[in-house]
Amino acid sequence: MPKPSVAELRPVVHPGGIKDRKNGEHWAGRLYMREISLRCTRALIDSPLSPNQYTYLMIVAGMAAGAALLIPGLAGGILGALLIQLYLLLDCVDGELARWRKQTSTVGVYLDRVGHYLSEATLLVGFGVRAADVFHHDSASIRWQWAFLGTLAALGAILIKAETDLVDVARTRRGLPAAEESANVPRSSGVALARRAASALKFHRLVGGVEASLLILAAAVADYYHGDLLFSRIAVAVLAGVAVVQTVLHLVSILASSRLK
Repeated sequence: MPKPSVAELRPVVHPGGIKDRKNGEHWAGRLYMREISLRCTRALIDSPLSPNQYTYLMIVAGMAAGAALLIPGLAGGILGALLIQLYLLLDCVDGELARWRKQTSTVGVYLDRVGHYLSEATLLVGFGVRAADVFHHDSASIRWQWAFLGTLAALGAILIKAETDLVDVARTRRGLPAAEESANVPRSSGVALARRAASALKFHRLVGGVEASLLILAAAVADYYHGDLLFSRIAVAVLAGVAVVQTVLHLVSILASSRLK
């Protein structure tokens, strides 16, 4: 059986303007990855792997990115960033294959969310360990505070996702449908203003996998020319600070909105 063309695939695997979803689609997906994934999905239409198995591969790629950061020097930063791009590609492909093959499932949605939690947390923990320089000095010289800050950033990244996901959990337990997009707007004018400011600055995105990997790569390049880990350590501290602040602000934003009503 001949493979479908890209034009035949697109309306099925990208239904309802999937690239235009405000909160459901990453900017990298809109900018370039959905076009790449569409063609990869076409090539993999007859693959023996199921969509959920591609999700498992996504998780492996994401967690491998965190492990890659333990490779010293510029190589670790480059490999980590490339693996996060593979993670993002597989994150698109698994859902596209599921829609084309009509194999969407609750298990697939669950694995997807678990994969995001594990991958982004591993990346940030790996970055903290990298900044601690655990493999290049004697044990007395290891700077464990940087590993702690990386772990703190990872915890914040997980909590931010959990705060969002728990809205649906709370609504489901009360027998309510999923919250509408319009319910995301805080009822308080002050909180709404703060939310708009945060959205404009985009600082909260720094703890996301793609954005964090690019910041880590930039720090690795700067470290390479500076000859130490100064910029990685600055970046770890920034990510930890952003994660803590955003965890609090995101919780306040949810409580001040209509999503729990």
